[in-house]
Amino acid sequence: MLSRTILSMSALALAGALFAAPAAAQSTAHHDHAPHAGHDAQPQAPAQRWATDAPLRAGMRNLREATETLHHYEMGHLDDVQRDNAVDKIDAAIQDMIAHCTLKPDADAALHGLLATFIAGANAARAGTFGKAELAPMQDALAQYPRMFEDHDWSEAAH
Repeated sequence: MLSRTILSMSALALAGALFAAPAAAQSTAHHDHAPHAGHDAQPQAPAQRWATDAPLRAGMRNLREATETLHHYEMGHLDDVQRDNAVDKIDAAIQDMIAHCTLKPDADAALHGLLATFIAGANAARAGTFGKAELAPMQDALAQYPRMFEDHDWSEAAH
């Protein structure tokens, strides 16, 4: 029970860091995430795809793997421990992407829209309410990623 409370608190802290971190807490080498707090959760693809960095590419692959795990969980093929492992993977991927972000502000804002979907899905899984309604937006965010970001090694078929 305590570990679930800590995980929930971690998710809230992660969401806060993602969307409302005060400018004073930001590194001078890293841009401020706070201005993106009110952006659309459904970002539009740019005219030209944004460049990616290694943390973004690795993080998105981890999000894809965790989403696939949650898909199997939603179908009843996995247990709660496996679900929780997928949620932990989502949390770690997002934390790493935020900590090592080098994206330009527009690309960063678009990424936040995608990440919000994974945070919502992870929170639903943590609460025991994960289902198709949470899975579908996560799968859609994964489909949007290669339309928005230049990632030559991303394969739609890869899982």
